[in-house]
Amino acid sequence: MKLAKLSLAAMVVAGLASSSFAADTLADAFKNGKVSGELRAWYFDREGSATAAEGSTASKAINADIFNVGVILGYVTDSFYGFKLGATIQSNYAPYADSDAKADFASDEYGSGAVLSEAYVQYSIGNTTAKVGRQFISTPLVNGSGSRMIKQAFEGAVILNTDLPQTTLATGVVTKYQARTSSTLNAFPPFAHPAGDAPRFENLDSLVDAYAYTLLAINKSIPGTTLTAQWAGLDNFADFYYFEAAYAGKAGEISYGLAANYELKSPDAGKDGKMYGAKLDLGFGDLKTYVAYTKITDDADVSGFDGGAGFGGGAQTAFAKAYSSKTGTYDKDSKAYSVDANYNFKAIGLLAGARYTDVTVDSSAVKDRGYTDVYMQYAFSGALKGFSTDVSYQDWSKDVDGHDFWFKANYKF
Repeated sequence: MKLAKLSLAAMVVAGLASSSFAADTLADAFKNGKVSGELRAWYFDREGSATAAEGSTASKAINADIFNVGVILGYVTDSFYGFKLGATIQSNYAPYADSDAKADFASDEYGSGAVLSEAYVQYSIGNTTAKVGRQFISTPLVNGSGSRMIKQAFEGAVILNTDLPQTTLATGVVTKYQARTSSTLNAFPPFAHPAGDAPRFENLDSLVDAYAYTLLAINKSIPGTTLTAQWAGLDNFADFYYFEAAYAGKAGEISYGLAANYELKSPDAGKDGKMYGAKLDLGFGDLKTYVAYTKITDDADVSGFDGGAGFGGGAQTAFAKAYSSKTGTYDKDSKAYSVDANYNFKAIGLLAGARYTDVTVDSSAVKDRGYTDVYMQYAFSGALKGFSTDVSYQDWSKDVDGHDFWFKANYKF
């Protein structure tokens, strides 16, 4: 939910800025544009049963590692009469991948090449902003995952409005989809791309004979409370409905929060799936903790398109979920709880935490799954400002056995 709010807020800020600090000429709009970039070097190591690894296409036990490097380059013009142009290129290369890595990471990390993930026109007038073209979208039910080298992206149109007090309204349509690698969508009959390539944008009307549509409302009229409601529909697949109520407060050094959510998946064929969840946050100063619970009814799952509970692998609406791999989270007849604690050592730029997630899937032969995560994020300062690392280790236990180790080094400029 945090990603959705930040993404929408960024569009609002962009709209307000366009009317206040517009370029006088088209040349100035390009000359005063902003360039951003990121250099990445990521290493993943995965070992264990195939059923335990999120996104794995392996049919046997997994024992593989992969090293990836990539560059992200983005550019956004200054505003000219309310218009902006933006573009982002993502690249990924795995020069030392062996046969095991190519097989086990085909759907999420092994895909060399580059893709133009963003190429959009944005127009803002008053409190309304429209964005058309290739773009990253971050909402609860339509969300591209950025946990792998290539972030998932969409092509379509999004309109955002903030005329109503304390309320954000959004609507959108998605006509094309870009996955993590070229292998991700090979299971669908229209596509048979070579494994190991960077992803490309696929027409949804060829993939599932439909476009995806969404409506979103976020309201903060009640002090400390955020109410969220979203619908996302993909014809010939399913309609998704999501509701969330979250309250957050603070008393001195003590912070606290309580949230509840509900999701309904109504497929074109089959039974409806329902998800219920609750979350309690408690903190003292820089120490943050939470306890979360999620239940999926035994009628049907709430899994969506490409790994999430909606459209995109980033549509992770369950409160109870592991830090990295999350298999079983949206299966029918399941329940899960998570306990997380982290501390932000602000003086040295280090965030360190641990999480335990227990998932019981009564509809699966692999019923009991335990995920123990330890994670650290470190941001350098001084001469190395912009350079950061993200390290996590996940141990699989109970009916699965193995681990997932991620090391991410990033330099943003």
